[in-house]
Amino acid sequence: MTDKDVERNSEGDYVPGPWWAGLGPRGAVVLIVLGVLAAAWAGLASAMGLGWLPFTSEDLAIGSYQAAKVVAIGLVILVSALLGRRRARDADTVEADEAEHD
Repeated sequence: MTDKDVERNSEGDYVPGPWWAGLGPRGAVVLIVLGVLAAAWAGLASAMGLGWLPFTSEDLAIGSYQAAKVVAIGLVILVSALLGRRRARDADTVEADEAEHD
């Protein structure tokens, strides 16, 4: 077996992560804001009968659903990042307290 064969085998096992995996807290806030703006855009276009505007769906429910998905992904990323920071901070505090008592 040559090195090229090994590389080909390992590449076949690679599974890319979701597109939002590396966004972080700032990217999450951007997603939330974009989702809210998209929902407002869809609602405005539907209320005013402006279906010809770009990036509008013919049905308000479809546009709202798509905007809600973007907001939900942003919220999950943001809460996960904040909880991760909190856990790291709590772990540092516990280690510092244990070091004081020793």
